[in-house]
Amino acid sequence: MEKEQNSKIEENINDKSKPSEKSENDKKLKEKEIEPTPEDKIKELEEKLTRTLAEMENQRRRFEKEKDDAFEYGGFSFARESLNLIDNFDRAKQSLENDEKIKDSDVLKKTLEHLDIIKKDLISIFKKNNIEEIMAVDKKLDPNLHQAMMEVEDNNKEPGTIVQEIQKGFKMKDRLLRPSLVAVSKKTEKNEEKSEEKAKK
Repeated sequence: MEKEQNSKIEENINDKSKPSEKSENDKKLKEKEIEPTPEDKIKELEEKLTRTLAEMENQRRRFEKEKDDAFEYGGFSFARESLNLIDNFDRAKQSLENDEKIKDSDVLKKTLEHLDIIKKDLISIFKKNNIEEIMAVDKKLDPNLHQAMMEVEDNNKEPGTIVQEIQKGFKMKDRLLRPSLVAVSKKTEKNEEKSEEKAKK
């Protein structure tokens, strides 16, 4: 009896230690689930191919845009540096006009005429290359084109109207080369308001 019982116990232990057929089948099923089918592989490859083509198209567009920009705005830095020539012409003209030794002389008049001719030619060359002055005086202040340097009290004009141009601004096609440096109008403060502010202080 004891021997029979012992042999049964051993059989039970052996059965438990061996993996059951059911668990082996489960493993096989899981392996089948993990392993992709040829259709899945094709789908995955199609998705990869679509993504790659989209990336290539985006890259081509970027390259085209960069090429167009290089063609359109290739001389942008040169154009910006060239604006100093116009500034220097204006400074030279102003300096000559303020020189007491040659004021009201024929030499001054001729020199100023020649300077004006050269400046007009330079502006004409700029225009041919799509570089144009920004209109400022009597215009409303536009932060995209103008930079306010100071405010001037003026009741005759709407607040924020440009009353003086300190330095000319230029743009190349639709891009800003440099903003116009300007003075804008503001309403004059009433004496009463000023005295009230002083009293508060």
